[in-house]
Order: sequence, then structure tokens, then C-alpha cells
Amino acid sequence: MPGRYPKVSWTEQGLREGMQIEDANISVDDKIRLLDALGETGLKAIVVGSFVSPRYTPQMARMDELMAKFKPRPGVTYTALALNERGVERARAYSPPLTVGGGEEGGTGVRRPGLGAHMCDIFVRRNTNRSQMDEMSSWSRTIARAMEQGVKEASIGSNASMGSNFLGDFPVDYYMAMLEHQHALWDDAGIKVTQCSIGDPMGWCHPAKVEEIVYRVKEKWPEVTHWSGHYHNSRGMAVASHFSHIRSLGPEDDLHLDGTIGGFGGCPYCGNGRATGMAPTEDSIHMMEDMGIDTGVDLDKLIECVWMAEEILGRQLWGHVSRAGPRPKTLDKLYNINAPFVETLEQVKHFKLGPKAYEGGVYPWREPIKSPYRDRIDKGLPAYEPNGSWPWNEPWFPKPSHGRSGS
Repeated sequence: MPGRYPKVSWTEQGLREGMQIEDANISVDDKIRLLDALGETGLKAIVVGSFVSPRYTPQMARMDELMAKFKPRPGVTYTALALNERGVERARAYSPPLTVGGGEEGGTGVRRPGLGAHMCDIFVRRNTNRSQMDEMSSWSRTIARAMEQGVKEASIGSNASMGSNFLGDFPVDYYMAMLEHQHALWDDAGIKVTQCSIGDPMGWCHPAKVEEIVYRVKEKWPEVTHWSGHYHNSRGMAVASHFSHIRSLGPEDDLHLDGTIGGFGGCPYCGNGRATGMAPTEDSIHMMEDMGIDTGVDLDKLIECVWMAEEILGRQLWGHVSRAGPRPKTLDKLYNINAPFVETLEQVKHFKLGPKAYEGGVYPWREPIKSPYRDRIDKGLPAYEPNGSWPWNEPWFPKPSHGRSGS
């Protein structure tokens, strides 16, 4: 059913969301090596890091060195996080190749200034040394600037939209009330609201909640057709939330999502540290491709990036596709039916490295394994014929007794 899905765009956040919770001593050269490899995967948008105070995020202290050394790939949009005017000015010194500012675009290229605030006042105080009230105090300036510039469309949304480790669960009613107040301000300014964002820094996302949010926003404001979702994976719900967000929208919509290779990342201020994670990019890309959504990403190269990140970090990351491999769908990718026992995570890498990965493994079978089903596959035939004779008419396939319908 690919025709019923929204247009989906993706941003890779590993160099920011991932690295911001890792060892501050990871070398700039290693980061550049990973950044260059990501640029070869077909990813269209990559965040290179953050222009923030090293006091709060020492992992980003050498951003100027990174920007001076890395080689941007044509056709890739590179961005960086900047939380204040000083950060924005630092980023502008590297534009291009960085794309700086431009409002809330949601992957569409149309500038939509946005109103937003964290639903959790405590988290924003811990994270940026500001309050929710400070965030909301900028709304009037955002609206005034939009009116001066003749902006026609605007965005509404929030962060920590579904719950907080410090304040508990936020029912969808809370989120909708926040949006209603933002929408009323744009209405008063005569600017149409067409975009909605859902942020989730502490991993409170849940697919049922995502579905309810989309349904209620669409019911109340059907002109909202541009969406963005930022989901963390603390409780294992990020990829499921991506699926729910995609399935809840239609072809008239567009949706911007993000994640990190290997699913690493997190904020030191949310209480879950590295366990916060994000949706592993390779897992969500794999899911979308199997849904019929063309991402333009080379999954094989993406897995190589995950393995590179694991080598740099010195540990295994959280993703699944980089560990077990994509679903093998072509003859050359199907597993060897006479492979030995595959037990360790190193042996599993045979999906990419070939038989050498499981060389010397335990082989308990007395004779080589054979199957008429695999014989058919090897000849280019389907394993089953739903409307044909195989295997239903084979002598070994159970059949109903004489005179019975078999229904």
C-alpha cells in the first residue's frame, strides 16, 4: 500500500545525538571518518554536531576543527544544532556547507516559523538552563518577525510531548491544549498553521499515542499536512512510533523523521543517559523500504557505518539490522542451508562477510541438508504457489478425506 503513505524524509543524528553522550576524547579524525562514510550512503540530511557550550556538552568542544577538516558530499544537506544566537553565529561561519536557520521546514523546503515549548519545565531547565516560561516568552517575537517577513504558513508543536521522567505521563489532552494556545496566536496574526511537530527527548513515545495525536490534530485542523517526529528509544518504542506516524498519515502529507545509526545517543540531563538512545537509522530505513517507501539509502553501506561507529566507540550499539542483517530476499543473499551452527554475534556477520565468519563452527548433521523448496528457489521458482499446484497436490501433502469439502 505504498500509495497511501506520506512523503517521508530522514535526518541522520549520530554525530550530534549520538556523540553528545559519548566520550569527549573521541578524536575529530574518527568523527570525520564516520561523517564521510555517512555521506556515501545516500542519506540526504546529516547533522554534523552542535555549536553549544563545552561546559554543558564537552563532546562538542572541537566543532570548529571538525568543520575545518570534513569534506561535504554534494547533494547532502548538512546542519548543526545551535541553541542560542552565539551558536547560530558560529554555525554561520561554516555556511556553506552548513545550512543554517530557515525555520521549520519539515523536509519540504518551505519556511514555516514555529512556536514550541517543552511540556516538561524541569527537563528544559536541566537541558538548556532556561525555563518553559523562557521558551514561551520568545513566541511574540517569532510571530512579529513572521508578520514582518510576510510568512504565509506556520508550525506548532512541543517537546517532551508524551511524558517526562520528572513529571510523569502527559495525556494527549495536555499536548492538544498546548497546541490550541499556539494555534490561536497564529490565528490572531492571520498566519495559517500547516505543520505540527512531536518531540520526545526522554523516550515516552508510544505508537498508540502517536496515532491519537495525529488523528486529533487532523480532525481539528485538517489543513495541517506537514509533520515532524523526533522519538527516543528508552523503552523500545521509537521504531514502532515511526511506523504509527507513517501509517496515520496519507499521501497528501509529508513527514520528517530522524534517528541515529546503531540507535546510540541520549541526553545526560534526562536521567537515562546512553540508555535513552534513538530509533536506529538502519532499522527504520529497513522497515520503510519493506513498506515500499523508497529512501534512496544503501542499507549495506549504512551497516558498514554502524560497524565503524562500534569500532570507534569500542562497544556494540543498539540496532538490530546491523546485527542480524536485512531480510535476505534475493537468491544471492539467502543463507547457506548447510551453514554450521551460527551462535555468536561475530558468526552472524556472515550475512555480509560470507562463510569465513562462521568458519570452524559446529556441524552436527550427518548428511547435507536438502529441501525441495530451496531447489525451487534455486531454479527461480516461488517457494509456494498460492493459486497453483505446489505443494498442495504433492503426494506427501495432507488432503481431506473422500467426500469432504475440506473447507
